[in-house]
Amino acid sequence: MKKSVKKVVLAYSGGLDTSVILKWLQDEYQCEVVTFTADIGQGEEVEPARAKAIALGIKPENIFIDDLREEFVRDYVYPMFRANAIYEGEYLLGTSIARPLIAKRQVEIARITGADGVAHGATGKGNDQVRFEMGYLGMNSSLTIIAPWREWDLNSREKLLAYAEQHGISIEKKGKKSPYSMDANLLHISYEGGILEDPAAEPEKSMWLWTTAPEDAPDTPEYIEIGYKNGDPITLNGETLSPATMLKTLNTLGGKHGIGRADIVENRFVGMKSRGCYETPGGAIMLKAHRAIESITLDREEAHLKDELMPRYAKLIYNGFWFSPEREMLRAAIDKTQENVEGTVRLKLYKGVVTVVGRQSPRSLFNPEYCTFEEDAVYDQKDAGGFIKLNALRFIIEGKARK
Repeated sequence: MKKSVKKVVLAYSGGLDTSVILKWLQDEYQCEVVTFTADIGQGEEVEPARAKAIALGIKPENIFIDDLREEFVRDYVYPMFRANAIYEGEYLLGTSIARPLIAKRQVEIARITGADGVAHGATGKGNDQVRFEMGYLGMNSSLTIIAPWREWDLNSREKLLAYAEQHGISIEKKGKKSPYSMDANLLHISYEGGILEDPAAEPEKSMWLWTTAPEDAPDTPEYIEIGYKNGDPITLNGETLSPATMLKTLNTLGGKHGIGRADIVENRFVGMKSRGCYETPGGAIMLKAHRAIESITLDREEAHLKDELMPRYAKLIYNGFWFSPEREMLRAAIDKTQENVEGTVRLKLYKGVVTVVGRQSPRSLFNPEYCTFEEDAVYDQKDAGGFIKLNALRFIIEGKARK
């Protein structure tokens, strides 16, 4: 049984799916619709969504188009990269990290406009429905959540197009339809569906939109230097850049050199395996650089414990638990480790590979007096004998008992 809703805030892109959802909400729920379009660096113009919404009867005061690029990178991407978070060893969580911000802003708009419902265009098979709705419920559980893909029978592109034509919804066709389901923001672009549903099939070369094929990348390597403070990248080649500008610039550099491609079969939270391809050029560079600066500024046990916590942190983000108390707790611990993570990292970009070629920090724990292979006056090598014997004591005792 459907709940009665007076006004609903829809996460709206202006594309086929959300345009159909907008009309469907008006017809099925007989409710007022507020559209929210987030600019998080997806690379497409967001203003056309305003005209499309007006054409579908949305009042101008009920149309929200927000530039969230700086907030997205500063408050979501950067904290995630302080943790070096990566899901199942390969996925840099580009889609996962964007959903909490969109959900948060939807709930804020619901409060501003007096809406009693929120809606999204995620399917009933994917992870995004969980990520959106965990955010809604955590911030305002009194809002009615509408997930059309779990209610309607418009379960194919053909049915959506037929519905759009029947209801006079204008859908622009930009040349040949892409065979992939794609999602993009400042951190990444993803591809699913089509031939990728066969995990044995190699992606078409024409699929990749952000990165040059490594074999076609420049034959001359490019060197860059990233400066860090409190675990965040703040300068590129000596120039201070805002978070969004930093990531955008690194995307361009990485894309030029074929960096950041991934072809993954991942385990979705809802239970199935899914094959996806991702381009995260700037993120791949940042991950490599961040680990390099941490290597000289973090204590050994601090670094090792952080690495042990990382898969749990990544899993929380992937599964939609960004606003959970355990994720906040882990962030506090991770941010504490970043207080001394500052300095510069020099990298070489070449043919799809990021190589660290140098790192330095005013807070470095790398002490040449102790680690030199030459003569030193601070380390007594005889001490190592007792150290080894004490660590092996349990082996000695067990060995004698087993004879």
